[in-house]
Amino acid sequence: MYKPFREAAGSQEAESHEGLVGVIYFGLKTGEEDQAPVYSIQAIPGWRRFAEAALKNLPRQDVIIQAVRWIGDDLFVLLRRPGHHEDGFWEWLLELSRTIRLEWAEGWRAECRSSLAYKEPAALHAGISAYRASRDTEEDLQLRYNSMKRALIHGQHPMAIEQSLRKLALKNILGQDGLYPVYQPIISVQDGSCFGYEALTRLVDKSWFDGPLPLFKFAGEEGAVYTLDTLAREKAIQGFRAPGEQKIFINLTAHIMDDPRFTAGQTLQLLSCRGLSPSNVVFEITERTSIEDFEAAKKVLSHYRSQGYQIAIDDVGAGYSSLQSIVELRPDYIKIDRSLVQNIHQDEMKEQIMSTFVEFSGRMGISVVAEGIEQQEELDKVKEMGVGYAQGYLLGRPQSFAEDPATA
Repeated sequence: MYKPFREAAGSQEAESHEGLVGVIYFGLKTGEEDQAPVYSIQAIPGWRRFAEAALKNLPRQDVIIQAVRWIGDDLFVLLRRPGHHEDGFWEWLLELSRTIRLEWAEGWRAECRSSLAYKEPAALHAGISAYRASRDTEEDLQLRYNSMKRALIHGQHPMAIEQSLRKLALKNILGQDGLYPVYQPIISVQDGSCFGYEALTRLVDKSWFDGPLPLFKFAGEEGAVYTLDTLAREKAIQGFRAPGEQKIFINLTAHIMDDPRFTAGQTLQLLSCRGLSPSNVVFEITERTSIEDFEAAKKVLSHYRSQGYQIAIDDVGAGYSSLQSIVELRPDYIKIDRSLVQNIHQDEMKEQIMSTFVEFSGRMGISVVAEGIEQQEELDKVKEMGVGYAQGYLLGRPQSFAEDPATA
């Protein structure tokens, strides 16, 4: 029989009545939430034996396992981290639970493959919670059970721990200077001079996000894209060191224009601190997400234009509504996506599409920027076609101004 709570051997009684106690839940689940676990009841003792043995191999140098509780085939481990500051407790608990789950999942899959008890391997889920221990026994027991419930709920999704770590990473990025800007030159195709730079966001730590696109996608899911976009814009302006009247192209996520916190005028103060004016700035509206309310977007952009800012539509040809965006927003620049520029000298269809954009833009007073130029033949072709500006690795890779001797 398993006792309701089995106190871990060697735990210190004095430690058990104060401080934070972490709860890690481990359970077996199949891929479908509404499906019963695909294993026989005889497998539960095997899972228990596996987990009990694995628990003995946990690193103990900074972990005290206070108690272990089984409910069916769900395992709850209560533990402490003595001698450490509480500020980093949640991150430590998440990282520890992820490490254990990954190691156990590999071992459990091997156990399943060697046993006929399972029709197919069940996924190992994990979830966490924590509570502050009480010296009152009854109160402490209630706190334990409530925390176990929270850990169980948290662990229902197979990637719950990873999702929580991504949330923590996003929080750290927003609060601890986790972004920095780099700048890619935009060149005048006709005379080769530097017309301006596109400010691009880079991450200090890529542990959880490979780059800005997955970061902004996740921030959108978490309702934090406005805060992230604002931070990226601030960094871009603060790091800009280009001489003269060169432009800085700053990405502006379309969705933030629908955010009630979005207010024009915040950028002006940042510019004045750098000795810049709105005439230096081109806001790029990304085309990889659709603009849901063009009337609201036009109202915001009209206010920016009245202050002297210019507007570009980015990723034209790769987004959801390129032509509608051009018609509705009346940009000063359109940036043709690299998918239409790559090998354009060898692709008649791409050439015809580009020609249409160039002809139309010329009539409407819109400048065209060809993105993703990586070959001299591509540059020669867009120059021949009358494209005004170009950007790509052939012309310059993104870097900070401190790294560029010409602008340092």
